[in-house]
Order: sequence, then structure tokens, then C-alpha cells
Amino acid sequence: MRIALKVDVDTLRGYLEGVPRLLKLMDRRGIRGSFFFSFGPDNSGKAIRRIFRKGFISKMVRTNAPGTYGLKTMMYGTLLPAPMIVPSAPSILKEVAKSGQDTGIHSWDHVKWQDRLDHLSESEIESLLRKAGNMYRKVLGTSSTCCAAPAWKTSLASLSVQDRMGLLYASDSRGKTPFLPSLRGRVFRTPQIPTTLPTMDEILGRDGCTADNVNDIYMSLLTEGLNVHTVHAEMEGMSMLSKLDELVKRAKSEGAEFVTLKEEAAKLTKEELPICEVIQGEIPGRAGAVSLQGGR
Repeated sequence: MRIALKVDVDTLRGYLEGVPRLLKLMDRRGIRGSFFFSFGPDNSGKAIRRIFRKGFISKMVRTNAPGTYGLKTMMYGTLLPAPMIVPSAPSILKEVAKSGQDTGIHSWDHVKWQDRLDHLSESEIESLLRKAGNMYRKVLGTSSTCCAAPAWKTSLASLSVQDRMGLLYASDSRGKTPFLPSLRGRVFRTPQIPTTLPTMDEILGRDGCTADNVNDIYMSLLTEGLNVHTVHAEMEGMSMLSKLDELVKRAKSEGAEFVTLKEEAAKLTKEELPICEVIQGEIPGRAGAVSLQGGR
């Protein structure tokens, strides 16, 4: 049983406060994960536009969004100017890389990608990814070899741009096993390593799941082979840090090995990967459609 912790960094607060705490936890437990950074403006306040999306309000209530993200974060890009994330403290990204963690691109503008991807041209998508890639290179002196799309949102254009970037892998989807994505009859070269487990903000407050029993649920969902667990710097890196620590401890006691997505990607042989259609669908506890691993 292998577990890859995929850390999404969506906001300035998550970057400044959550990431250092997660690094300390991983160092203490002797594990590594895969960190994906939002590099540019924190426009979290613009997420209010999702208020009429099915499930959005209930998710905000269930997860105590003001407490999780902070009221200041929820005003960025609207009542408050949108601050830049990685440029605010490049040393944090450097420390993550120095510690041996897997690092990659989450986004340039998380909210823009999540809310407007379907309306962006291929050149606009490429510009966003290039901006993030250029800043990654400026800070770390090397090019990123991986990315993970915000909110598991993909399109024909975004998959095309990823192929041109020559990435080792992407983690943009929800599914069960690594695969080569296909869409509208086209097969892409960049392997997808999908998130296999539900995120904490999807299950908390639903079907009897509480902070007290959330790890019982996660332990019951773990399977032999690769389990990809997406955590958020704003949640598991802050108010739910102790719960993540408990999960790591319990999983290790059951013999689980913690791996990075880069390590898993290095073992893949493209010719042997299944080709699976990327489909758009809803999953319980999340507002809006995400990219799902479909059939072969």
C-alpha cells in the first residue's frame, strides 16, 4: 500500500502559514509529498461568483470557510487588492524544494483557471502556465516537470499545452490508476496520475463524517497499490494539521509507504498505460464538475 500526499497551495495564507507547517510534519514523520503552488495573484474573493453553483454554499458552511481561509483571504481581489503568492516569500518555495519534496505548478491565477477555463483560448491557457513556469524557474533555477490543475479542471486546450511543455506527469483528474488521457478522439502524451481519495472538504459534515472520525473513513478507503490523497495547505496545513498527522501515523503503523508522485511517474511506461477518456462529472461534496477518469 502506497500513499502519495498531493499538497495543493491555493492562497497566500496557505503558502505563508500552511506550507511551513506541513514541511515540519513531513520532516517529523520522515515522509515526502508533492507540492503544487499557485504562483500569481490570490483572487480568492472572486470565488463569490460561485454562490449560485449547486453545492457551493453548503460546502462553505460544512468546512467553515471563513475560519479555514480567513476573512482577509475571502476579500482578496474584490474589497482588497489581490496579493502575489510566491513572490511574497520565495524562500518558502526554495525550502520545500531543498527538503527533497516534489514540487510543481498548480496555477498562476487559481480562481481564473477554476472559474473560466472553458472560456479561455489555448494561447491564454499557455500564457498562464508559462507565467507560473517562468516564476518557478526564476526561484528554483530549473524547470517544473509536473503540474496539477486547480479544482481538477481540464480542457482540450489545457491538455494540449501540457503536452507541449514536456511534463513528466500531470495530476489534473479524479480516478483510480495512472493513464494516458484522451479527449474528442485525441490521445495525449502526458500521463495523468489521478487523485483517488475524496478530499477532506468533500466529506466533512456529510454522511456522519466529523473531525473525530474522518481518519477512520480514510483508513477504510485505503487500498493496495497507489492511493493519491490531495490535501490543502489551507486546511490540512492549518486547522486540520493534527488530523493529517494522525492519519500519517496510523497509515504507517499499518505498513503504508509514503511516496511522491514524481517517484511514481518515473516508474510508468507510457506504452503500457491504459488510454482513458477524460469526462466531466460531479462528485459528492464538491460544487461543479471535475475531470474524471473514464473508460478505456
